[in-house]
Amino acid sequence: MSNSFDYIIAGSGLAGLSLLHRLVQDSQFAAKKILVIDGEQKTKNDRTWCFWEKGEGIFEPVVHHSWSTLSFFTPEFSKIFQMQSYRYKMILGDDFYRHVLDGAAKNPNITFHTGNIVKIYTEGNRGVVQTDTDSFDGEYIFNSTNLFYPEITTENSLLQHFLGWKIKVEQPIFNPKEATLMDFTLDQKHGTTFMYMLPTTPQEALVEYTLFSPEVLEREEYEGELRKYIREKLQIDSFEITHEEFGIIPMSLARFERSSGAEKRIINLGTAGGFTKASTGYTFYFVQKHLDDLVVSLRQGKSPALSKTFQDRKYDWYDRTLLDVLLNKKIGGREIFAQLFKNLPPESVLAFLANESTAWEEFRIRHSVPLTAFIGSGMRQLF
Repeated sequence: MSNSFDYIIAGSGLAGLSLLHRLVQDSQFAAKKILVIDGEQKTKNDRTWCFWEKGEGIFEPVVHHSWSTLSFFTPEFSKIFQMQSYRYKMILGDDFYRHVLDGAAKNPNITFHTGNIVKIYTEGNRGVVQTDTDSFDGEYIFNSTNLFYPEITTENSLLQHFLGWKIKVEQPIFNPKEATLMDFTLDQKHGTTFMYMLPTTPQEALVEYTLFSPEVLEREEYEGELRKYIREKLQIDSFEITHEEFGIIPMSLARFERSSGAEKRIINLGTAGGFTKASTGYTFYFVQKHLDDLVVSLRQGKSPALSKTFQDRKYDWYDRTLLDVLLNKKIGGREIFAQLFKNLPPESVLAFLANESTAWEEFRIRHSVPLTAFIGSGMRQLF
């Protein structure tokens, strides 16, 4: 095969395949030669993505389950709320991969190459991807590998790390219409720590132990906390683990660049482009919003190297301020989220965390957290 393409997608995870799906769905790109490179083919159920959004998104056909009722717990108070605008949604990795790859298989101009990516660079007005066996060039390289990550340290970053179990029980004890968004009734000795519990049937639920802290734990501690929560909080003595998932997501003050190389021929996607929300680790929804804009730019014949808007910079500042507060241990994550969910309409909090809040909602949120803990961090993150 020829080693020259119009577009090369380096990495076939969430961001790369989300872009591929948009290109496949759009007839304007039907004649484009597209190469997708990854070290392995995506076939396993290795990810579960959960997010909230209004209406139906591009991946609505593979939403495994959704909830309109959410609960939030701390030792001091609890809140169960019915969402009006948003729905909390779950997508399973194998459903997502199958949906995208089945659609791509119908397009003869799309090529998949299995190989380890060792270098991405520009040469003249072309981007080049070098693997362990070959080199390929394209007009644009859409990169979601970690090759252009900034330095991530314990000084500038926290890790969101988690172990989740999908459990099955014999008796119908779960309410599949209500999900636990955050349960902070846990020991906070490692930092911000919570469970979330997502029932998909009366007998099945995903239970996930999640922390924001500088370092991961020993495997036994995640498992012990999950078993304790299932036994003591959910009152379940006997269950079957049908699936498990472990993950680590950087929550970082480091600067992730949206594009790299001469003439901005390398476009960074997903976490590589800074689309993991620094303050929460949420990625799925922000990747989709970026790619919507990116594809519009491509369709108009413009560069896909999108500059940050005022809105982008504003929410970056909010995120970096909150993360700075957590990094410097001025106040714990449990206290911050408790203040927000206690004092504000929950959907206003969700809109803020989705970068979709109104000016009034932002004003109320700024005045619902301890100002003394945030002022210094906010000033520091302005510069």
